[in-house]
Order: sequence, then structure tokens, then C-alpha cells
Amino acid sequence: MDNNTATNRRVRKPLNHSAHFHGRFGATYFITICCRRRGINQLCLKGVASILFETARRYHVSQRWYLKLLLLMPDHPHMLIGVPGDARLSNLIRDFRRITTRIANIAWQRNFFDHRLRHDESENEKVAYIRANPVRAGLIGPSDHWLFAINSNDLHADLGGRRTQTAGA
Repeated sequence: MDNNTATNRRVRKPLNHSAHFHGRFGATYFITICCRRRGINQLCLKGVASILFETARRYHVSQRWYLKLLLLMPDHPHMLIGVPGDARLSNLIRDFRRITTRIANIAWQRNFFDHRLRHDESENEKVAYIRANPVRAGLIGPSDHWLFAINSNDLHADLGGRRTQTAGA
């Protein structure tokens, strides 16, 4: 190849990976955040769970995210959240971890797992998968109810079970 051929070749601009295309319009993510110390029950404790649920509810009410499901396992939560198009997922999770670390003294791992649901993935299938985690882990039986989970329907009730008024409700 001579120099003329190389200089006439079009150069493709690098892609912008700062935000996924679909994420610019809002997206639903499956999130898992692990505690630093694995294998020890740190989250499925009444006081800690209350703090995590209340923090998640406040994020939902203030429209920082749209919580569809939050299920606590002993050393990691699973969340299914909708994220507004102008939000950065990494900032949301960073802030959530900071707040819950300060209030509930949870030591989180540095990173987290996220998976954006594609248009061909069923949200109901993800919800069923997340809800089956305590059964797969042997924490409850197949017909038992896991106490450490909330969904969007639960967000309009405070921890005492009373209905609360939320924006737009």
C-alpha cells in the first residue's frame, strides 16, 4: 500500500460511549450491588432493611429513579429501576451507596453490576428471576413469602403500613 492510498482513506470518528443511545431517553436496569464482606447477613436485618427501603422510596418519590423492585439478599440487593434519560446510573448508585453507608453503616464493594433491559426482554421475567433468588439460595421455600422485598406498589405506604401521599398520586 502506498502513502496516497493511506491518506485518502476515510477515518471513522470514535463512538461516544458516555451514555447508551437508549439510556438518553430513559431505560430500565437490573442492578446488583454487593457488600464488601460476602457470606454474612448484613442487609436482611429489620433496621438496615428499613433504611434501604426508605432511601429507595425517597429516590422514587423525588423521581431520581423509578423503582420497580428492590429485593434484599443477606449480602447484596437486587433492584429493577427505571432511570430518567438525563440521569447517570453510576452517579445514582454512588449516591445511594454513600447515603446508606452513612446511615446504616453498610460497607459496599466499589463496583456494581448493571444490565439494561433490551426491548425484547420481558420485565416480568426479570421480576420473577429476582423474586426467586431467596428460594434458589435456600433461604425460603417455594411457597414462602420473602419479607425483604418491596415493589412500586409498596412505595406509597410508609413503614407502618399507612398510605402516604406522593408526587403525582
